[in-house]
Amino acid sequence: MTGILEGKVALVTGAGHGIGRGHALELARQGAKLIINDLGGNANGEGQGRDADVVVDLIKSRGGEAVADYGDVSDEAAAAAMVKRGIDEWGRIDIVVNNAGIVRDKAIWNMSVEDFDLVMKVHLRGTWLVCRAAAQHWRAAAKAGNGRYPGRIINTTSGAGLLGNFGQTNYAAAKAGIAGLTLTLSLELASIGVTANLISPGGLTRISSTIGMGAPKEPDEFDAESFDPMDPSLGSPVVAWLASDEAQMVSGQCIRAVRDRLSVLKGWHEGAGLSSGEKRWKTEELGRIIGTDLFGTRTAGLRLGG
Repeated sequence: MTGILEGKVALVTGAGHGIGRGHALELARQGAKLIINDLGGNANGEGQGRDADVVVDLIKSRGGEAVADYGDVSDEAAAAAMVKRGIDEWGRIDIVVNNAGIVRDKAIWNMSVEDFDLVMKVHLRGTWLVCRAAAQHWRAAAKAGNGRYPGRIINTTSGAGLLGNFGQTNYAAAKAGIAGLTLTLSLELASIGVTANLISPGGLTRISSTIGMGAPKEPDEFDAESFDPMDPSLGSPVVAWLASDEAQMVSGQCIRAVRDRLSVLKGWHEGAGLSSGEKRWKTEELGRIIGTDLFGTRTAGLRLGG
C-alpha cells in the first residue's frame, strides 16, 4: 500500500532519539524521503555526535530513503543548509518538523543566564531559523510557479509552554514562544498554501527522564503491535497526517497527543469581562470589581436596581 507521503521530502530536526526519531520513522513508513537532523549532544545540549546515522540506517533497513545532517539548528547557516539538503538530494523540500530541543531545568533563582539563553536559542531561535529557510524557498517556488506551494510546518510545543511547569522558566518560555511563532506563520504563509501547526506530544524520552520518569526507550525498542502509554512515537501518526495533502485545510492549530488521547488545544481567549462604560478605571475600585465580576473570588452581595 502506498503511504500518504509518497514522493514527499521531509526534514525532521532532533530526530536522533525519542519523539523526533518516532516522527522520522513514521514519515518514512508513509513514503517520505528524510533528512535526519541531530547535533548528537545530550539532553542538556552538551557534546556532539553521529546519532542521526542510527536513524538513517533504520530507515534504509526498512526500504526507505534518508540522509543524515549533523547541523546545529540555532546556527543560521546550518539551518539553511539542512533545508537545502533536501533540494540538493531530491530536488524538493515539502515538510519541516521542528523537534530539536534541550532542557536545563532549575528554579528561576538558581537558573543562570546561560541556561536560559541556550534553551531559548535551541528551541525558539532554532525553530524560527529552520522555518524561515523553508518559507523563503517555498515563497520563491510559489512565485516562480502558479503562486502556491503546499508546504507543511509542524512545530513542537509542550504542556510546560501552554500551562507552565515549575523549574522550567526557560523551556516553558521557549515552547510558548513556538506556539506564537506557529500561529503567525499560519497567517503569513496561508496565501501560498503552506500550513503551520503545532504538536504537543508526550512519552518517555531523554528529556522527560530528567524529571524522574524513568530510563528512556527509543521508539523502535517498543513493540509495534502493542500499546504502551510511554511510547514517544504515539503522536507520530498525527504528525504524518498533518504533513499530508489531506490536511490542507488545517493550519494554525495545536494538537495534544499523549497516551491514547488526541485533543485540540485552544489558546488564550476572552473569558468573563466587563465594561467601564467609557470611563477610566479607578485603581481603588478594581479590587472589588475584579473580585466579584471577573474572578468570582468574592460575593457581590445583593444588588438592587438590576
